[in-house]
Amino acid sequence: MSFPPPTKTFGGKLQRESIYPMKNLYLLLVFSTFISIAPLWAQDKDDINEADIASGAIFDDKALLEGYTQKYTDESRDILLAMIADDSLGAYKCTAAVRVFKEKYANEVLSNEKANIIKTMIRRLNHSDSPFVQVEIMHTLIVLDRYQYFEGMVPALIQKMDHYNPVVSTMAYEDLLAITKDSLYPREARIVFDTLRKIFFLSRNRLQNISVPDMKLRQKLDLLRWSIRILGTQELKRLPSEVINLL
Repeated sequence: MSFPPPTKTFGGKLQRESIYPMKNLYLLLVFSTFISIAPLWAQDKDDINEADIASGAIFDDKALLEGYTQKYTDESRDILLAMIADDSLGAYKCTAAVRVFKEKYANEVLSNEKANIIKTMIRRLNHSDSPFVQVEIMHTLIVLDRYQYFEGMVPALIQKMDHYNPVVSTMAYEDLLAITKDSLYPREARIVFDTLRKIFFLSRNRLQNISVPDMKLRQKLDLLRWSIRILGTQELKRLPSEVINLL
């Protein structure tokens, strides 16, 4: 076994100064520091605290989204875009940032600014697995460039109406209502009609056993009626008979 070299004398004899107490103290400090910061690492990205748990808000997606939306409502456009581009931002916060941007700034974006903003939105859409973020960005892209993104985003939003999370499903339906509200374009009605027609044909075995549509099916039928009003009643012939009975 080796020992540290002599470090000082006392009474004419060389004495060895032990380094082991100092080493133990160092390890204790490192361990204490790790324990003190570990809860910060474990903390939820959306800063959910004990008060949220006690109130039940932690389990309420709608309340969390509305809370963060209200919190960010006065943020500038640049701050919101920086938040959306931040990979470390939690899903609820990112969704709220996209929503506020969509409602306050998306319609005011200048043509020469759109490319970079759309690039930011698409990057976030491709890197996020949160359906909340996905739905908000899909709608925002249509607001930014309706002609380019209607065909790709609307069918995806219609698919999101079947999401198991009722908040996601409702968000998708309400966004589709906003998108189609004032539209009279046959091209857009055709995209909605063809998407729904495909869904109905794939589920016609289930539809034949339904006499009273549930909420999600009623919502799809509402969108279908909108498309038929624009395209004409001749489109009814292209639908499964099971859908005609429900209409």
